[in-house]
Amino acid sequence: MNTKLTRRQFAAATATAAALPAQSKPRKRLACLSSTFHVRSHSDNFITRFLEGYWIHERYYEPPFDVASLWIDQIHPADIGNRLAQAYGVKRASSIADALTLGTGKLAVDGVILVCEHGEFAHNEKNQQLYPRYEYFEQVVEVFRKSGRSCPVFVDKQLSYDWKKARQMADWSRELKFPLMAGSSVPVTFRRPEYDPSLNTPMESALSVGGGWVADGGIFHILETLQGFVERRRGGETGVRAVRLLKDDAVWKAAREGLWRRELLDAVLARSIKPKPAHRPEEMRAVLGLVEYRDGFTGAVLALNELSEYIAAVKPQGAPAQATLCYIPIENSNNFSMLVHGITQMISTGRRPYPVERTLLVTGALAALMESGFQNGKRIETPELGIAYKAPARSWYAPGIGS
Repeated sequence: MNTKLTRRQFAAATATAAALPAQSKPRKRLACLSSTFHVRSHSDNFITRFLEGYWIHERYYEPPFDVASLWIDQIHPADIGNRLAQAYGVKRASSIADALTLGTGKLAVDGVILVCEHGEFAHNEKNQQLYPRYEYFEQVVEVFRKSGRSCPVFVDKQLSYDWKKARQMADWSRELKFPLMAGSSVPVTFRRPEYDPSLNTPMESALSVGGGWVADGGIFHILETLQGFVERRRGGETGVRAVRLLKDDAVWKAAREGLWRRELLDAVLARSIKPKPAHRPEEMRAVLGLVEYRDGFTGAVLALNELSEYIAAVKPQGAPAQATLCYIPIENSNNFSMLVHGITQMISTGRRPYPVERTLLVTGALAALMESGFQNGKRIETPELGIAYKAPARSWYAPGIGS
């Protein structure tokens, strides 16, 4: 039997093959873990974007993966998680293990999104909300161990209210060799103007300012925003030596004593785009966090009750202060889109857009700040926070002015 193709037959076969759709790789699957899921909750801001896609400035991005499962700890009276799961054909998991294994008994997803923010969780005497991020994460790690393999994990905001728990979470990531990413949307949102200090910038000081939400969740946003700028100082990040939390009159006394630069606050307020507050800063309720770094650098975070924006200022050595507004689009929460974009990169490639050590260091510094506040402004030394890391060549933040 002659099986040799003529030139015409070969050409016809090639044309037919070219007309067929290319065989694509199977889409990666996500397990999404939520403390509670209602409109404008953090679960909505993250998980809904993985279901429906997201916008960054004027560009739309299709959903990058398939949401395979959704586990919700507390059902909110205005829950939207169940309806979204039904609409998109997402498995409603009965447990964290079920969400990761999809009923197979072993890990069956390619990434985990852990959003434990909002919900009915107690506060302790230090004004820390006792979110069980560690407890959720521990159950994820248990599935990894039983399955003999792991996958990338994202944890929203700080790793834990407790430093030892946060340290353990990072240690598990290194032990089991899975990429771990965490943090706030504020350092990666739109910047007006797009100020990004180059690596190894000689810095004299820096200040990050936010609103009057002074529980640990609110201070975290301001503190991680500060860290996103000061990690770019000359010599790179070396860790935190000590912290101190001051309130009201003690905030302005610290400025007069040179513990933080009052002129940086003027640079910050000049970038505000919202109506001016009714009072001068010195007349507002204020909470200040002083952060002493191991290399001698000092940064500060300031919460003012009449401010509802996040703005940072850096004083480079021998140059005027530079300030930028970290813009939060309240109309669509698109400050979360660039963070979702970074999570997508981590799950797709295994490479994080910024080191998890940033959030780990901020988590520890925040826990110490809340202890300082509990002890009426006592300076708290932090020998455990000798966390050195190198910032990315270019900071990961959203391009454009934002929608």
